[in-house]
Amino acid sequence: MTNTLVPPAGPQRVLALAQLANSVGDGAFYVTSALYFTHVVGLDPARVGLGLTVAWAVGSLAGVPLGRLADRRGARGTAVLLAVATGVAVASFLVVRGFWPFVAAAVGYATAQSGLAAARQALLAGLVSAGERTGLLAHLQSTLNAGLAVGAGLGGLALHLGTRGAYLGVFALDAVAFVVCAAVLLRLPSVAPVAPLRGPGLAVLRDRPYVVLTALNSVLLLRMPLLSLGLPLWIAERTEAPAWLVSALFVLNTGAVMAFQVRMARGVSGIASAVRAVRRSGWVMLAACAVFALSAGAPVRVAVGALVVGAVLQVVAEMGQSAGSWQLSFDLAPADRVGEYQGLFGTGVTVARTAGPLVLTALLVQWGPPGWLLLGGVTLAASWAMGPAARWAAASRTGVVRAA
Repeated sequence: MTNTLVPPAGPQRVLALAQLANSVGDGAFYVTSALYFTHVVGLDPARVGLGLTVAWAVGSLAGVPLGRLADRRGARGTAVLLAVATGVAVASFLVVRGFWPFVAAAVGYATAQSGLAAARQALLAGLVSAGERTGLLAHLQSTLNAGLAVGAGLGGLALHLGTRGAYLGVFALDAVAFVVCAAVLLRLPSVAPVAPLRGPGLAVLRDRPYVVLTALNSVLLLRMPLLSLGLPLWIAERTEAPAWLVSALFVLNTGAVMAFQVRMARGVSGIASAVRAVRRSGWVMLAACAVFALSAGAPVRVAVGALVVGAVLQVVAEMGQSAGSWQLSFDLAPADRVGEYQGLFGTGVTVARTAGPLVLTALLVQWGPPGWLLLGGVTLAASWAMGPAARWAAASRTGVVRAA
């Protein structure tokens, strides 16, 4: 494994190109969508938030059956169809003029996105050996950040122009990006369906150890809205730091993941090393939260220094947690249900994005420094609980009952 953005030639590189294609479009979409729906379409911001919450709730529920579909019908074909469906859903935003059409389009978008994520994980599992998966996922995460950065720049240009045509161009770009993603995925070898599947349909929902593992990972993923919501609100409401620091910390995070995620994943090669990586990330995240808390009410230079140091610690924790959780999510899933299990594990992202704004606002803006310490403590507890949960899940895979 090399510490570069470009993975080895073959299926791994094709998967990275597909990731790059849709992440550029998504980067542009993410930075412009809120203003497009409110300023161009004319929807009330509260209704936009409600519609997106409903959409992602539906999408998270759809991830498991769509992942199962990838297992049963073939991961490549399912991923291609869902990539095209995502593009169509994005394109439908171009003609949305009211709340209910917006909700319908958002539900279609979230459902296709959730299913695509699960299908691509199943595709990856079918094309890449178990020992190479975490390394490839590290490459894909670096590629994702590079694509989002480019897309965010294009979206920023649309925001600068501020015209309806500029916004529509961004949405058209995102729609085309998913069609390109589908075309790139077609270059991959097909993955034979895994059939017949053992046990009842959607067995992952009855797999209590894996459900617990997913729930704990959802807690750890509360770091996701931290950079986009928690820290900006903290900087604005509780510190003397300048507002431009929000952008600087985002660039720091994105650049660090691009440069170091592959290296951080090198030592993760099995359940034991994955658990160690997650637990180390919990301690680092606790330290990051403690340093962030020091910025409250401090002089400008002290506040800026604390925020930068905290951001460095946070991204180190993020990369360790990502590598460990990727390994666990694959190693503890049955070989004949990878898509189905990845569909459930992927709901952690939706849960974090849905619950994160409320949780982080209450902890950080309302509670202040004690809220940071509580967030760090909860993260540490969840990271250490991943160990017993992983042993429980491993024992259930082999039929051996052992104490967790």
